[in-house]
Amino acid sequence: MSKSKLLAGILIGAAVGAVLGILLAPDKGAETRKKLSRKKDKMRENLMNKFGEVKETIKEKYDSIRKEANEILEKENEAKRNFG
Repeated sequence: MSKSKLLAGILIGAAVGAVLGILLAPDKGAETRKKLSRKKDKMRENLMNKFGEVKETIKEKYDSIRKEANEILEKENEAKRNFG
């Protein structure tokens, strides 16, 4: 299983568990709505942080691949100059 699928499963499971826990708690409607709103905000923040981490990882991989490609092209051009 890939890390992204595992992470998505964990986040979905946490969300479902949190919502069920709040809905089944013996609170008034207004208090339940406040709790849901706070949980939603916290989960949104966590999700945005995870997306930021994934975005940064992808950017780092892209930069690394681009650097390697440029180095290969540079070596190829140098070889053409030397042997061409």
